[in-house]
Amino acid sequence: MTRPQPRVETSPTLGGAASAPAFDGGASLPVLGRRAAMPSAVPAASPTTVRTTAPVVAPAGVPQAVLLDMDGTLVDTEGFWWETEVEVFAELGHELAEEHREVVVGGPMSRSATYLIQATGADISLADLTVLLNTRFIERVERGVSLMPGARRLLTELVAHGVPAALVSASHREVIDRMLVSLGPEHFALTVAGDEVERTKPHPDPYLLAAERLGADPRRCVVVEDTATGVASAEAAGCPVVAVPSVTHIEPAKGRTVVTSLEEVDLPFLRSLVTVAH
Repeated sequence: MTRPQPRVETSPTLGGAASAPAFDGGASLPVLGRRAAMPSAVPAASPTTVRTTAPVVAPAGVPQAVLLDMDGTLVDTEGFWWETEVEVFAELGHELAEEHREVVVGGPMSRSATYLIQATGADISLADLTVLLNTRFIERVERGVSLMPGARRLLTELVAHGVPAALVSASHREVIDRMLVSLGPEHFALTVAGDEVERTKPHPDPYLLAAERLGADPRRCVVVEDTATGVASAEAAGCPVVAVPSVTHIEPAKGRTVVTSLEEVDLPFLRSLVTVAH
């Protein structure tokens, strides 16, 4: 299937390019302590490029890549989005009931904003509401954002063992770029934003694109998500999933493991999921 190729941002190189550590899939755990050299940034792809890196070669039973959601998974911002939506709609003269939160959590801006306009009858266009929500959200983020427990340790561990990581979010590029300041762009081989794909979550496109650009098999890419919308996207792409629910309950299922915190997720755990899947 031929799909239009949206712009996919790659991580900028900090302080000059560094050598990438050899891919060991976590075989030599543990090595935490001093941080290993960061992998060089992946070159930006042209619109006609199929992938940005050579195909990932990894031993059987080892993840070829780890694809991570952002809001509510790596950064504690799902509450920020809801608070922003409540604030904006209050200014428009509408009170958002808590029942709406479960509908919009984890969804792309276009879907969430459209739903809230229809649910409240607010007199605002989708385009204007999208800009307003993104602007207010960024203002909140710039006052400070916390990483989820275990997030930085997991990202550091992936880099130390040469396991490529991609940030795959329904948030827009402007929001992702602000978040990377806290997350550290050096932790990611590439990032995919919700406004850079024709169909975002819950469709499989974002995760299929990330795997393709990494030269990886989606079936050997473990996805880490916090919402049902994101889980549906990853499963539709054929990826094994780790669900870390943030707002709504998620049930375990075949190919889906549910944990309570990223503190429970490390490379041996991720390796076991790929082994079980195959």
